[in-house]
Amino acid sequence: MNKTVNINLGGMIFHIDENAYLKLQNYLNAVRRSFAGASGEDEIVSDIESRIAELFSQKLQNDKQVVSNKEIDEVIEVMGQPEDYMVDEDIFDDEPTASKKNSTTANRKFYRDVDNKYIGGVSSGLGHYFGIDALWVRILWIVLVFTFGTGILFYILLWILIPEANTTAEKIAMTGAPINISNIEKKIKEGFDTASETVKNVDYQKFGNKAQTGISSFFDAIGTIFMTLFKVFGKFIGVLLLLIGTVTVIGLLIGIIATGSIHIFGFEFTDQLAMYDYAGIYPYWVIAVLTFFAAGIPFFFLAYLGLKILVSNLKTIGNIAKFSLLGVWLLAIISLAILGIKTGLKTKENDHVFIKEELAVTAQDTLKIVMNTNELYSSSLRRSDNEQFVYDENNTQYIFSQNVRLIVKSTKDSIGRIRIRKEANGHSHDAARTRAKDINYKYTLENNTLSLNNYFLASPEQKYNNQEVEVTIYLPEGTVIYADDNTYYYHRNNDRYGDILENDDEEHYLRVLEKSTKCLDCPINELDSGVIINENGISITINEDGEKGKVIIGENGIDIDIKETGGDSFELKIDETGIKIKSNE
Repeated sequence: MNKTVNINLGGMIFHIDENAYLKLQNYLNAVRRSFAGASGEDEIVSDIESRIAELFSQKLQNDKQVVSNKEIDEVIEVMGQPEDYMVDEDIFDDEPTASKKNSTTANRKFYRDVDNKYIGGVSSGLGHYFGIDALWVRILWIVLVFTFGTGILFYILLWILIPEANTTAEKIAMTGAPINISNIEKKIKEGFDTASETVKNVDYQKFGNKAQTGISSFFDAIGTIFMTLFKVFGKFIGVLLLLIGTVTVIGLLIGIIATGSIHIFGFEFTDQLAMYDYAGIYPYWVIAVLTFFAAGIPFFFLAYLGLKILVSNLKTIGNIAKFSLLGVWLLAIISLAILGIKTGLKTKENDHVFIKEELAVTAQDTLKIVMNTNELYSSSLRRSDNEQFVYDENNTQYIFSQNVRLIVKSTKDSIGRIRIRKEANGHSHDAARTRAKDINYKYTLENNTLSLNNYFLASPEQKYNNQEVEVTIYLPEGTVIYADDNTYYYHRNNDRYGDILENDDEEHYLRVLEKSTKCLDCPINELDSGVIINENGISITINEDGEKGKVIIGENGIDIDIKETGGDSFELKIDETGIKIKSNE
């Protein structure tokens, strides 16, 4: 059993084994001795401690884990031993330039270089990251501003989103050099050398430094405003993401519990779901769980992202949890995709069958057409492709649908006929045809009244496969038809069906003509008439059995001519010469 010690290193609390603590203490004491009396001694040691704390945080999986000798040895291996480095000022002058450039070939991190900034340090940071002079980056920004106009927006976004390099370790990471004792020492020494050189050359750099300082101060103020606005906006986005993600996950959880309850207690809703269960490989609760994971996991991460925005020091859920959730999400997506493919394959083909029979209707007959409902199933009189399970008087189960289409056409045959087209889907044409044959549709013709069912039934074993019934009635020319008002929603067809029964023709006696009908009891404004409007004026012609009339309104005046059967007529003409009335009786 070993004793542990709590230490504060670089502003972070660690639990460390007593032996490891002694080794770390000896190491830091050696570091302090090696830099004793050097310029920036305290800053060097402070940055070294911060770097060690950062390495500890990367190696520990949680804040309760104890730092052991193993972690101490790994950190010392990265940082190096103090005696390996000279605290000689000449170390910075004698080092070859090539070696400095080569040190930047390590992995660089993107920071804003605030030590060499004019506005926000973005250009200097990009220069370090890509290994080019910041001057070329600034020139590129100017080109983007004056050409595409997007340079300002991109610069502001990078200014807001990219952190600035504040610590010595971050400034070293920005250049790509290893963050160890030697490089931390060099970076701090360079800062002191730069400050010393600035003091020596103050007379030469005074105006340039004032200009740069003025520009930096101005843009620092703008940057502060943008950062404040961005933080406020970010908090709002965080709240929004957290709210959307949490509410969605809770809603999905309630949905899966409700679905499971419905299935367990055997509500009728489960029977309705069975109508669409083509694949039959998953229980309903499994489908509900897969749907929950497929939709819920992305929204969980959305809520987690919102929480991360609101709480800056929120502890991460860990890579194991992240990859586990990713695996579960992929499994749910793949399983639902397989189910969807199987369902699609079950209904990929379409086929139909015909039933053709004669109707005892001639050109001298008057045929009434009505749609029948079955109160046991539904009293609705609207065409619909919705479906449901129903039970007849013997408690036999069927699939019920009102997807019935009515079409009326004319024929030159002496007797009428009816054609019933039954259509369905299936995994093959034979399966689709078998399902179409299974459709049970009925009609009756009694006393010149054609009663058509507004529904059809199908076996529940066939499930719902987009079944449809199309009833086409062929009537001889000269037949009079009377369509009941309840047929309205079943013959609302477009022109491609060639239906001669138009909307609003219900409740009228219509004579069947060639590809059209003629109303026998319509008001005068619905008679067979014509209106012609052209450069000569307006011509209205009324043509009804026994009467003919014409009204012409043009540049020559108004001419009304009404002729009746037998030769009698009435004429009224109004023009520039006056009014002329002529009547033959």
